[in-house]
Amino acid sequence: MTEVSTKQDPGAAVTAAPGPRPRRRRPMLTYLAKRLVITVGLLLGVTVLTFGLVQVVPGDPVTANLSDQALNDPAAVAAFRAKWGLDQPVHLQYLHYLGNLLTGDLGISQQTGRSVAEDLLQYVPATMELAIPTMLLALLLGTGIGMLAAVRNGRLTDQVIRVGALLGLSTPPFWLSLVVLYLFFFQLGLSPSGGRLSPGFTPPDTVTGMYTVDAALAGQWDLAWDAAQHLVLPVLVLTCLTVAILVRFVRSSMLEVLQQDYIKAAYAKGLPTGLVLRRHLLRAGLVPVITVSGLAFASLLSGTVLVENIFGWPGLGQYAYRSASALDLPAILGASLFVALVYTLVNLTVDLLYGLIDPRIRIQ
Repeated sequence: MTEVSTKQDPGAAVTAAPGPRPRRRRPMLTYLAKRLVITVGLLLGVTVLTFGLVQVVPGDPVTANLSDQALNDPAAVAAFRAKWGLDQPVHLQYLHYLGNLLTGDLGISQQTGRSVAEDLLQYVPATMELAIPTMLLALLLGTGIGMLAAVRNGRLTDQVIRVGALLGLSTPPFWLSLVVLYLFFFQLGLSPSGGRLSPGFTPPDTVTGMYTVDAALAGQWDLAWDAAQHLVLPVLVLTCLTVAILVRFVRSSMLEVLQQDYIKAAYAKGLPTGLVLRRHLLRAGLVPVITVSGLAFASLLSGTVLVENIFGWPGLGQYAYRSASALDLPAILGASLFVALVYTLVNLTVDLLYGLIDPRIRIQ
């Protein structure tokens, strides 16, 4: 009978029994879930803060919205307070608004008589029509001029660019708007005075809410051209202000990257300057610039009050200004929620772009 040895050969490889596979982590989903919870908490905090600030601001919505004749009528005043819930305690007003908000109801604007959601759908696209071309031009010009200043560090070109950026940052938006309007409209007659369309033109059928896009989609090229002409001056002003911000950050970021050893090694290998700038300098130097660009774009989407008012542009900034002047609480809360949501989404997009541009950065 043959004896089977149970001793294990010490030279043999030991293979562990297959166990349960570890679950794959999903850092992206976890990260997005966390940001969703933070966003909900942020929006809730915005409602509390905005509601409280409106209550402590001097003034009365009744006085701001009713005529002098109606103010002298106690019945009219009581009816207005009852209609908008102003006769209830503040905490009940807030709970009532919060309950409506959970169902997607932003309330009715006291100044327009329409739902706040309808107002935002009208005014937000107008602001987007300014913000998108402004940001595209600002990124193109700001990145190029900032890189040129960094490469020409300490030379005359760099000095001129730095002075120009400083002047751009120091120029008040309302002053630059008035100068541009006076020069190109009153003196040269090269541009319309303001608004979104010239008299005699009617808005195109709403698809995106942006007149240039909607008119082009409908094949109304004369209308699209007129709408584009009205965009030129406000976009020019906003682009100048945004470029001044980006140039300083791009220059500072690129100067830091230029001191790195791998950039010096690339030049030492004899690589062309354009290749070094595109493959090495641009990608590494844009990481901190993304944050500034995101905040600038969010600021543009939030509405530029002074520029929109001077050019008669019916955007979110003008809507928020009129709502604050009339103490229109539902409209103020709706605009505040939209601005908070814009900043949250822009910051999320910026965080995700970090991982695409810089492989060393990973979402945790």
